Amino acid sequence: MELPHSASIDDSEVSLPLLRLLQLASPALPVGAFAYSRGQEWAVHAGWLMEEDQVCSWILGLLNHSLVLLDIPVLARLYGAWQRKGQCSVEYWSAYLLASRESAEFQAEEVQLGRALARLLVGLGLVEAREWMMHPKVSYAAMFSLASVKWNISEKHACAGYAWSWIENQVAAAVKLVPLGQTAGQKILALAAAEIPGAVNRALAVCDEDIGYLSIGLACAGALHETQHTRLFRS
Repeated sequence: MELPHSASIDDSEVSLPLLRLLQLASPALPVGAFAYSRGQEWAVHAGWLMEEDQVCSWILGLLNHSLVLLDIPVLARLYGAWQRKGQCSVEYWSAYLLASRESAEFQAEEVQLGRALARLLVGLGLVEAREWMMHPKVSYAAMFSLASVKWNISEKHACAGYAWSWIENQVAAAVKLVPLGQTAGQKILALAAAEIPGAVNRALAVCDEDIGYLSIGLACAGALHETQHTRLFRS
């Protein structure tokens, strides 16, 4: 039996910036994000995350606090700095984000992902990323925001895509580590999708002097993961 066709879509509704955002936020982006759990591996090892509800609370808690008060506001500052061609401002906010990471592994993750994305962007024709390929203060957020500006992705959509990419990586790690079933992972993604618009709006309203957040549990998980005997992930 033939399934009914969906309503036709006007080509004008499908924009290149939207498709570029999907490319940038895709788990298929070859930057190695799949190798990092951002402390989640130790949290599972310690028995903090044993069930779907606990994983959901962990991920959405970090979204609504750490990402809202640190990652997304910094991403927005980087986005504005690239628009203004403010090199000093880009370096300042990228360094600020690195300094805010709670452990050596988290800092290394930010730099390694940033360098990997810089190399990819150079390969895609964004010459502005070249000097960041080995920059000591490169961050993933700095390169993500550069691509967003150059590909005409709006600031709000870039922030939402960044948040979605982070959540998708966290869910993928939980599916392997807890382990969670694929359906449970999709349920968490659905809940997160409903949270992201409000989280982005709150993040964009954060003033410079209020940027920053420390999660004690995340900091402990990140630091203790550095000496965890058996592990699958690099953070």
